[in-house]
Amino acid sequence: MTDHRQITEDEAAALFEPPAWDERYTGQENVWSGNPNPQLVAEVAGLTPGTALDVGCGEGGDVIWLAQQGWTVTGADFSANGLARAARHAAQAGIADRVDWWQVDARAFAADGRSYDLVTSHYLHPPNGGMAEVTRRLADAVAPGGHLLVVGHAPSMDLPQLTASHRRAMFLAEDLLSGLPDDFEALVVEQRPRTMTREGTTVDTHDSTLLARRRL
Repeated sequence: MTDHRQITEDEAAALFEPPAWDERYTGQENVWSGNPNPQLVAEVAGLTPGTALDVGCGEGGDVIWLAQQGWTVTGADFSANGLARAARHAAQAGIADRVDWWQVDARAFAADGRSYDLVTSHYLHPPNGGMAEVTRRLADAVAPGGHLLVVGHAPSMDLPQLTASHRRAMFLAEDLLSGLPDDFEALVVEQRPRTMTREGTTVDTHDSTLLARRRL
């Protein structure tokens, strides 16, 4: 958004759906920086590369970084325009042969027998506190011995323009534990401080960070 008015709840609800993101990705400029998300780098840099799935991949920054580290990566998103951008960025980065793309809504995600050594999702915020259920769905795609990394915005009052819908979509890391199957061990469950800039304003925020490993 380019204005600072308080949007309505109906407008906020629309922002959670694919058409809004397809529209967001139609412009000429990149929506995101293209840099990998900091918690991904922090937690994955020490892992042995294998297969990875990034759900909610947007323009592909995390997918590209993972491929550059030696992972074979599937980028998944519900926006066709976002995936098209991600594919162009991957080609420009010279790693198109290490990635593929999957259009899927995380709220209806089903592994259907697919499994990956790493499943990750950053700043995916389904409405009405639905991230624990999404976490359960994502966990089903983690191979035995593999890792699940889920990162999102912790609840904050520092962004007063957010609607109640946006605030309900935020979560603490511990809120996701109910979505972990019994054969997972939680390794990191915490809120990590981070500084971000949005619409020209710099704010201190926290990343809710859950890292879990599926037992062999």
